[in-house]
Amino acid sequence: MKKTLLAVAAVLAASTAMAQTTDTLKKIKDSGSITLGVRESSGLSYTIGNGKFVGFHTEMAERVIADLQKQLGLAKLEVKYQPVTSQNRIPLVQNGTVDLECGSTTNNAARQKDVSFAVTTYVEEVRIAVKANSGINSIAQLSGKKVATTTGTTSVQTLRKHERATNVNFEEVFGKDHADSFLLLESGRADAFVMDGSILAANIAKSKNPADYKIVGEVLSVEPIACMLRKDDAAFKKAVDDSIKNQIKDGSLAKLYDKWFMQPIPPANAKIGLPLSEATKAAWATPNDKPMEDYAVKK
Repeated sequence: MKKTLLAVAAVLAASTAMAQTTDTLKKIKDSGSITLGVRESSGLSYTIGNGKFVGFHTEMAERVIADLQKQLGLAKLEVKYQPVTSQNRIPLVQNGTVDLECGSTTNNAARQKDVSFAVTTYVEEVRIAVKANSGINSIAQLSGKKVATTTGTTSVQTLRKHERATNVNFEEVFGKDHADSFLLLESGRADAFVMDGSILAANIAKSKNPADYKIVGEVLSVEPIACMLRKDDAAFKKAVDDSIKNQIKDGSLAKLYDKWFMQPIPPANAKIGLPLSEATKAAWATPNDKPMEDYAVKK
């Protein structure tokens, strides 16, 4: 009997914990804090040291959090910044460590089984970065080369599936994060780095000699990037989506984009120089949380 009661208590405790993690607005209100998942070396979210995180998605998320604070009627709301990686970002959202992740995560059908996504805020093109003097200009020229990518990302699978990669044999080398992957290219341990165009452009802009690198080749895939949150939390998703939609409507998101992609940015005061794409404009015009499978090129 005692064991049965303990088992029942354990089930109740687990279900209570689950209810708490899927009522994020209540969790935020009760604790007076929100944990934001950020990246250390992404094109949309990165650190400039001393625990300071910046970038297009980081600042957009801070505006979302300001709107949540108003909605919840909180005089003060503490923002905790939790660095996440490609490998741990989904588990940290699922287990309640991170309430809202605004890094550079592709919304795809497989991930939608584990987490929910806010409306798409950036549409990414996966490309290839190489040394400017490498002579590499296309996928076909990667045969026999070392290709870097970041552990836990989808970019090299995307490259392998590309029709022009048929019979192209290359060796895959892994960086633990995007900065590490770029270092593989920079140091000559990789001949190319396959990743989201914004991440490639940001790492090139921050490098010692940006002119030494170029982004080449075919667009490997088009991927919607969005903020992650826990599944089955409709009220929190609506609050986040409403804030983002308002930022689109009042023009503040477009201004943020210009600030982070077309103007000099810290820490090197370099300019990424990626104009707002037609695909991102289209995502803003009709806000949605469709996965990348819906963006597949129709032939």
